[in-house]
Amino acid sequence: MKLLCVVGTRPNYMKAAPVIRALSGWPEVQAKLLHAGQHYDPAMSDLFFRDLALPKPDFNLGIGSGSHAEQTAGVLVGVERFLLQDRPDRVIVFGDVNSTLAAALAAAKLRIPVAHVEAGLRSGDRGMPEELNRLLTDHLSDLLFTHCEEADENLAREGVAAAGIHRVGNVMIDTLQASLALAERSDILERTTAPAGGYGLITLHRPENVDRPEVLGRLLEGLRRAAKRLPLFFPVHPRTQARLRTAGFPSEQDRITLLEPLGYLDFLKLMRHAALLLTDSGGVQEETTALRIPCLTLRENTERPITTRLGTNRIVGTDPDRIAAAADQALKTPPKGQIPPLWDGKAAERIAKILMKKQHVSLSAT
Repeated sequence: MKLLCVVGTRPNYMKAAPVIRALSGWPEVQAKLLHAGQHYDPAMSDLFFRDLALPKPDFNLGIGSGSHAEQTAGVLVGVERFLLQDRPDRVIVFGDVNSTLAAALAAAKLRIPVAHVEAGLRSGDRGMPEELNRLLTDHLSDLLFTHCEEADENLAREGVAAAGIHRVGNVMIDTLQASLALAERSDILERTTAPAGGYGLITLHRPENVDRPEVLGRLLEGLRRAAKRLPLFFPVHPRTQARLRTAGFPSEQDRITLLEPLGYLDFLKLMRHAALLLTDSGGVQEETTALRIPCLTLRENTERPITTRLGTNRIVGTDPDRIAAAADQALKTPPKGQIPPLWDGKAAERIAKILMKKQHVSLSAT
């Protein structure tokens, strides 16, 4: 069985790594890796390939930055060219970025079956480009691998056939669990002089937050107020760095330390020992739930409501007063949270078994 795994951004790498490892245990599988290159900065790409022990991509489109249309169109053309040349039996896509949708569309038009890892997530906000990517990718796929009951329900409401929906757990947590011991070897706490357990960690990158000056201004004020409770460390995404300069946010901010982008292991070590996360990242909401670390989501919604229902996540939006108050509350009474069912580090193994079973059924039918 020839499989093509398509990745494009850092979160994709973390989801693809355990799946590729699980598939390597099946000698009858040939799994190739195509990198669309949405994250093209070495700090956002090469470091993660190294930290996650991902194989060198068989093909790299090198799409880079651009508008949503430019990125999607570039990946669509590049993936189609590769599919016509290699003719895999199935394409596997991950998450909800532009390359996810483009690869699924290219495959579907060539009648190559598509499997979507992390299917069924919904925020209810179609103003988010990721929400459109999720919706469309799910309806182009015949195998939909979900991480919780809510995702199954979302797909059922949209008329997706139950036979294609498979709840397997969370591949992000597979990567997290497999990486914890390695991450502990990182010297990031020494390099940043971060006091273990006595600091908070920020991630901020979503366009609806960083590309709108009035929203970014509110967020920065909220972060300044939260920093009065404990020092904050902020690894800055390249796009966010440019917006911070435009907003006049100084590189030396009292009790907020800006850091260069971090590799996965460095970030995991810094996150694991933090007292609080302030983020607009969906993946971080899941990771903090698995690690039982308080998380404040700097958005008005989430496509991962299970992290608020069972986990340690709280939606606080972009209002400075709400951010500061929520930081106070989280530090005074940290939420205990629960780890959701099947977030046990074995999701990728379940995916590999389902893919093999599906292939055997297809062969017997012919």
